[in-house]
Amino acid sequence: MPFSRRQFLVGTTAIALASPPVIGRAQSDNIVFASILDLSGGLDIYGAPMAETTKMAVDDINAAGGLLGKQVELKLYDAQSNIQLYTQFATQAAAGDRAATVHAGITSASREAIRPTLARFKTLYFYNVQYEGGVCDYNNFCTGSTPAQTVAKVVPFAMNKWGKKVYIVAADYNYGQITAQWMQRFVKENGGETLGVEFFPLDVTQFGPTINKIQQSKPDMVISALVGGAHVSFYKQYAAAGLNKDIPIASTTFGVGNEQTLISAEEGNGLIAAYSYFEAVDNPVNKDFLARLTAKLGDKRPVMNELSIRSYEGAMLWAEAVKKAGSVDRDAVAEALRTGMSYNGPSGAVTIDAKTNHAIQNVVIGELKDQAFAIVESYEAQPPADTQLVCDLVANPNQSTFFFENGLEAAGIK
Repeated sequence: MPFSRRQFLVGTTAIALASPPVIGRAQSDNIVFASILDLSGGLDIYGAPMAETTKMAVDDINAAGGLLGKQVELKLYDAQSNIQLYTQFATQAAAGDRAATVHAGITSASREAIRPTLARFKTLYFYNVQYEGGVCDYNNFCTGSTPAQTVAKVVPFAMNKWGKKVYIVAADYNYGQITAQWMQRFVKENGGETLGVEFFPLDVTQFGPTINKIQQSKPDMVISALVGGAHVSFYKQYAAAGLNKDIPIASTTFGVGNEQTLISAEEGNGLIAAYSYFEAVDNPVNKDFLARLTAKLGDKRPVMNELSIRSYEGAMLWAEAVKKAGSVDRDAVAEALRTGMSYNGPSGAVTIDAKTNHAIQNVVIGELKDQAFAIVESYEAQPPADTQLVCDLVANPNQSTFFFENGLEAAGIK
């Protein structure tokens, strides 16, 4: 459910939606928690719900007494789906706001634009988004799911359900390119065949030629790693061509932008996706969280997904680590997290793996029916096995690397 920048600001308190940075501002008496997300532009379908749950996390922390005798102050920046603004605001958050932590980024490009800046300033960085894996950085905690946790589950599940011949469509940047290679690996491992792979820039809205190729190839299914508001057009055009009745879709991205609310039930019914969370997760913490968020936002409450829930859980993990460390110092908090710290949130237990600074987490497969995902399969405590192939921060904590190709080579994909 996309929100405009103006709509998001209505009724919010204790939030600075930042203007261009002014470096060197006096440090706040509060503990500053900075968030940099896309609240406008083509990626706001992801950013707006993430901002809402980040705000709720800070409110919950403060309602419980704050941290170390202080209140937590949220500085919320709108990067406007612009990589340059990510770099600008990361510098402001670290050097100007002197934030204790920065939770930021949606695309891999935004993460890689700001990760070196935050490492240089030793400002603890959380990336709370499902991604392609491979980041090995002492200063960076990646709480979202990776291909070994979700792609490895949804590909064989969908192939067993629909068949062995697969056509892949994906976004044309790090996430789409790397995830597509993981998809091909898991298709092959499960005795399948990839008939075609196509990549699309984030601003592409016309998919007619590709839909024609899919019709001609006659795969048993399509696997999608399309990203952003523009790519929602694919699902509408696919259904308009009648293909959703004959060639079903599995996805590693559909739903984390609440795309199911942007297409009709008829256009989306039957689509399968895998994440660490759907609203249908059945546990008391999730039920309480959804009830409280509904009471707070009413009919403006967006549907919750992995990105929005993990934004809340990432903030709460950080808060628990501050309590354990008795400090907001980067190294003290990082080491507290790396003791195998776990937080029991709406998605279930989320535990930090010290070898990678990634999350060990539950994975659920959902099937879309009438614009809502019903859980059809669950897997508990899945490790970030792909990133573990290339990253060992226990043996070598002085790492600040994104293993773009090495991870694929280590997995025998390239």
